[in-house]
Amino acid sequence: MIELRHLKTLMALRDTGSLVDAADRLFLTQSALSHQLKDLEDRLNCSLFIRKTKPPRFTSAGRRLLALADEIIPMCKLAERDIGRLAGGEAGRLHICIECHSCYQWLLPCIDKYRSNWPEVELDLTGGFNFAPLPALVRGDLDLVITSDPITLPGIRYVPLFRYEAMLAIDPHHALVNQPWVNAEDIANQVMITYPVERDRLDVFTKFLEPNDVEPQAVRTAELTPMMVQLVASGRGVACLPNWSLAEYLDSETIVAKKLGEQGLWSTLYAAIRDDQSDSPFMQDFLTTANETCFENLKGIRSVHSEEATLKT
Repeated sequence: MIELRHLKTLMALRDTGSLVDAADRLFLTQSALSHQLKDLEDRLNCSLFIRKTKPPRFTSAGRRLLALADEIIPMCKLAERDIGRLAGGEAGRLHICIECHSCYQWLLPCIDKYRSNWPEVELDLTGGFNFAPLPALVRGDLDLVITSDPITLPGIRYVPLFRYEAMLAIDPHHALVNQPWVNAEDIANQVMITYPVERDRLDVFTKFLEPNDVEPQAVRTAELTPMMVQLVASGRGVACLPNWSLAEYLDSETIVAKKLGEQGLWSTLYAAIRDDQSDSPFMQDFLTTANETCFENLKGIRSVHSEEATLKT
């Protein structure tokens, strides 16, 4: 029997192009995913894809199931939303605040997609760069905050969206261009270009420079990611940005990106919500839509493994 989980697995394999990434997206081990696919092939008595190719090439049977998945899965999601509306009554309000300048890149498409599914929800979006959004969430002034810095607050839980790597953007002719990674000491004689926010909200300072007792030569600010990239490309300084926000500039070879430290500097982006709204159908659907939009549009991000469960404070 073909189950929805089988269809979702095949879609993840097609969308990611590898068993490892598909398993990561579905919160499964690679072994469990491979076993699930082999079990389905045994039931159907045919192969669904060629394992030796990369990305995997689907057989005629695999392509038929993918066509079924593309038809059935959206219908199931729509039915779930409709049932959620019936069960939850009025949808209510969703006022969103972001602490991440680069997040507009994926959040705006997410909101557009979500608005078409929940037109009755009162949506609002603001940047939390000049005030403290998490206390405002506790007070009820906001309903959801996008943040990478969870702090313990009463009645607030943090739902992980994805993991990302912060990388150092440098110009293609920079002295550090041939190093496999950058040490904190390498930044001591550099001009660091940042967004105009407090240092304690920037991972490059709190998780990389300050623990190594390193201070950049100078700090310069810029409001927008394209402005920061142009300053870097013209040799005016270096900048630490999420890997997914740099993808288009790396593809055009405008800049070069270096890992921060041998292991890299990885962080998790969270959606902070109140406990009293965590089970609301419209909130659950927004979190699902956000997750789907991120993995459809952003390069270099990783799923948060199932053992890294929702943080409740």
